[in-house]
Amino acid sequence: MTSAVKSQKFSILFDWIDQGGDGQLTRGDLRSMAGLFTGLAADGDDANVTAMRDAFEEMWRLLVKHGDTDGDGQVSRQEFIAVMEANITSPQHFESAVLAIADALVKALDTDGDGVLNRDEYVRMYTSLGIPQEHSGEAFTRLDRDGDGTISHAEFRTAITEFYLSADVDAPGNWLIGPFGPSA
Repeated sequence: MTSAVKSQKFSILFDWIDQGGDGQLTRGDLRSMAGLFTGLAADGDDANVTAMRDAFEEMWRLLVKHGDTDGDGQVSRQEFIAVMEANITSPQHFESAVLAIADALVKALDTDGDGVLNRDEYVRMYTSLGIPQEHSGEAFTRLDRDGDGTISHAEFRTAITEFYLSADVDAPGNWLIGPFGPSA
């Protein structure tokens, strides 16, 4: 069950990252994703833009190094799922390849500087990242664990960690990029 749940999530993630829609991940796909994420930062927010770009480059480096098993300079769906389960989500890579993106994103999205994401900030992120907006309200509610009407940096990190690491099909973090699982 564990592997099946993670494989399904990583397959959904693959489709989201495959910006070219050709069934292969390339450096260009990761750079396009970085562009979507950095586009959420305010003008002049160079620190968070650089942090997000660097983290996407690190993710690409790890994908190719550990996942490109046929040496073609691309990562197929099967290669992606395998490398995500074996390497990217391992403790030595997870922080630099995944959480670094999340941390810079939250800092960039917190447009009013209050240290949390309100519903409007979260919906803006959802829409800008190409995730269907009709799911953003439900996702926000699920990720706002303490029900205070905001998503704290800690709640966002928890959601990211659940999406990548949890085998629980009902984990709230699975809603990061849309509905997932039987309760969706």
